[in-house]
Amino acid sequence: MKSFAVIRGEDKNKVRIALHDLQQYGSMKFSSCPKRIEPNYADTLLVRVVGVPLRSNCKFAALVGLENNAGSAINKLRKIHPPAHIVIISPRHDAYEELMDNSEIYPEFEINN
Repeated sequence: MKSFAVIRGEDKNKVRIALHDLQQYGSMKFSSCPKRIEPNYADTLLVRVVGVPLRSNCKFAALVGLENNAGSAINKLRKIHPPAHIVIISPRHDAYEELMDNSEIYPEFEINN
């Protein structure tokens, strides 16, 4: 796993579509199945990684491991326009190790519903 993507959205469908867009249009390879994470935790991760206060809180969130390195993922993300906010977390971020340690305990994000 080279990086993580945290997907934050207004509703579950937007998060689901954003996950699809990452694979389909961003050509990103998932190293694990997407996991459901608490929206408050996703908001906290965004603030920790980006270092700016939130404009609005999300209502649904997912986490997925990527085979793409962070720089490649960010460049690909700039070319697509998913309907949810996506934050790429690389090994240089403090949150990366935390996600590595805990990512398997989160429940699977149901993509088909």
